Amino acid sequence: MKISKILIAQPGVASANPHYANLIKKYGVSIEFHPFFSMVPLTLREFRAQKVNIPDYTAIVFTSKGTIDAFFQLCAEQRIKIPDSQKYFCTSESLSYYLQKHIIYRKRKIFFGDGTFASVVKLAKADKHKNEKILIASPDHIYPEWIQMFKDANLKFAPAVVAKFVDNDLKNLELDDYQIIAFYNALDITSLKNNFPGYKQNRTKFIAFGAGIRKAMTEAGLSYAIGGPTPEFPSLANAIEQLIVNPDFKQTNPPEEPKKEAKKAPAKKAETKTAEKKTPAKKTEAKTPVKKTAEKKAPAKKAEAKAPAKKPAAKKAAPAKKTATKRPAAKTAGKK
Repeated sequence: MKISKILIAQPGVASANPHYANLIKKYGVSIEFHPFFSMVPLTLREFRAQKVNIPDYTAIVFTSKGTIDAFFQLCAEQRIKIPDSQKYFCTSESLSYYLQKHIIYRKRKIFFGDGTFASVVKLAKADKHKNEKILIASPDHIYPEWIQMFKDANLKFAPAVVAKFVDNDLKNLELDDYQIIAFYNALDITSLKNNFPGYKQNRTKFIAFGAGIRKAMTEAGLSYAIGGPTPEFPSLANAIEQLIVNPDFKQTNPPEEPKKEAKKAPAKKAETKTAEKKTPAKKTEAKTPVKKTAEKKAPAKKAEAKAPAKKPAAKKAAPAKKTATKRPAAKTAGKK
C-alpha cells in the first residue's frame, strides 16, 4: 500500500509546520488537518451556575488554548479586571506564550511545566506559591486524577469549567481516502463514532499519540499502527514518516502504560507477607510466660487455705461442750 494522503485530527496547516512541510516535499504526500471536535466557551449563565467568583483566586491553571480563550471571554462578559499580580500556570512553554493574546507577557508572573499536569502541580506547591488560591480553568471533562494531584499536594484550589466540547460535522470527509489518520484525543474517537456509526477501519493506518486516545481506540475495537510518544517516536512527524517509508511497520517498543500497572501487584503481596509474619510473634508471646506464672500461683493459694484455717476451729469447739455438762450435775448433788 502506497501512502499518499494523511489526515491529522487537529486544527492547523501543514505548510506552517516545518516538520510536515519537509515530509510533503520529501515524499510527495498530502497532509491535511481537520479537527474532529471543537471547544467552545460556556455561556455566562452556564458559568454562573457553578457559583465561582474569579477575583477570589490569585492564580489560574491553563491546560489548553481553548480554556485560555474561554476564560478571558467570560472575564470580559462579567467586566472582571484581572490584576497585574495574578499568577498563571501553564502545562507547557508554548501554551504560556499564547497568553500574550490576552495579557502583557511577564515571565515573573507566568510559570510553565514540561507538558504534563504533574509538572504544574510541582510548580504550584513550591514555597513561593503555596499560599496562592488556585483556580483550574478546565473543559467540561476534567480528569479526576488532576483533582487528586492537587489534593495530595495540600494546595488551596477549585476547578471551574470554562468551556465544553462539541463534535464537529465530519460527514463531508471521505475517511477511506486517507491511508493514515493521526489522533491525539479520546474525544476524536467519540466524534468518529457519532459521525460514522458502524465505521470500519479496513486498511487505514491509525496513529495514536497519548494514553487517553490509545485507551479509547482499544475500547472502540480499533487498532493503531504506532502508539506514542516513545523514545523511538518522540513526535507525530517521526511516526508518520516511518509509515510512509514502511506501511507494514509493526511497533516493537510500545508505550509503557502496562509496565506501570504491573508495578502495583508486587506491593500488595509484600503487605500480606508482613502481616503474616506479625501473627506468629503474638502467639509465642502468649504461650510460655502466661501459662507458667499461672501454674506457680495456684499451688501457693491452696497451701495457705488448708493448715491454719481448720486447726483453730476444732480447738475452740471442744472446751465449750465440757463446761456445759458439768454445771447442772453439781447442783443436783447438793439437794439430795
